[in-house]
Amino acid sequence: MAAGVIETDFLDTFRPDSRQHLYSFASAQPLGRVAQPEEIAEVLCFLASPRASFVTGAVVAAGGGFTAELNGTPIAA
Repeated sequence: MAAGVIETDFLDTFRPDSRQHLYSFASAQPLGRVAQPEEIAEVLCFLASPRASFVTGAVVAAGGGFTAELNGTPIAA
């Protein structure tokens, strides 16, 4: 799984203004926000479940549309 930026307290260990940078980054994403830990956990639970039994050799991106680009132009969600 390739998770995008997740809003956790761990971000605060990098620098005092991490939250401001986080929200600046979030506004540039197609969904306009970063992931909550529970959202990433839901994807992981799905991948670990029998419902994902045919998913093999794949990287599942959960990045709020950050990688969705067409000719270098982000696609709006």
